[in-house]
Amino acid sequence: MKAYIFPGQGAQFTGMGKDLYDTSKKAKELFTQANEIVGFDIAKIMFEGTPEELKETKVTQPAIFLHSTILAEVLGDSFQPDMVAGHSLGEISALVANRTLAFSDGLQLVYKRALAMQKACEAAPSTMAAVLGLEDNVVEKICQETQGIVVAANYNCPGQLVISGEIEAVKTACESLKEAGARRALLLPVGGAFHSPMMEPAREELAAAIKATKFTAPACPIYQNVSTTAVTDADQIKQNLISQLTAPVKWTQSIQNMVTDGAAEFIEVGPGNVLQGLMRKIDRSVTASKAAL
Repeated sequence: MKAYIFPGQGAQFTGMGKDLYDTSKKAKELFTQANEIVGFDIAKIMFEGTPEELKETKVTQPAIFLHSTILAEVLGDSFQPDMVAGHSLGEISALVANRTLAFSDGLQLVYKRALAMQKACEAAPSTMAAVLGLEDNVVEKICQETQGIVVAANYNCPGQLVISGEIEAVKTACESLKEAGARRALLLPVGGAFHSPMMEPAREELAAAIKATKFTAPACPIYQNVSTTAVTDADQIKQNLISQLTAPVKWTQSIQNMVTDGAAEFIEVGPGNVLQGLMRKIDRSVTASKAAL
């Protein structure tokens, strides 16, 4: 069975999507539509912008979403997923790809998500840190014992977790994690504590937008970050997406469940190849490749 997986923030690069725009009439139409929806020339920033411009949350999130969903659309009949999953932001790309969300609705949600997260980051300074070489339960225990807000936020692959929370709490936890034997525990260059309780204001704002958006029965199951199991009920998908901003991204568990359910081939759709790298660390028995025209 074929599983298509969609990347999250951090995979952006200058020139992303330009090949699609240049070779596909459909892609050109979708980029033009996207510019109108977000209210600025996002295509131009994707094709020609500096790394700094692309790093702005209000640009990064829609840009990655556009690269992923337009590529899936341009693949046409060769895009036949048996199941899909997306890492954090990538979950919305996956929901457009499996026909739960219309392209325009998905982009509006992504843009609102980006602005809401940006606002939450500015309201309360916060950060994230990557932790390598420790068991999940050790990381979770140290987070619980640390004063202040700090939680396990991204279960990327065995031995690689990201923690998220208040700056001082994250720094303190990093010291404790190193003492407990972590190979590395280093702060990440991010604007805030994604997938932690610090994102509650953004979650509330996005919840209203999600509730007002039409979700239809998907063409194939999605394995969501919150539930990690196959979901096909539109209302359940909606609820899980609302919970996602303050809940951890359980990527390792989602991929393991997809393999258990029969996925033998994983194809990454969108910029970068981060998810392919994680696949090799989660399960070497399956193939992982990049979607290409």
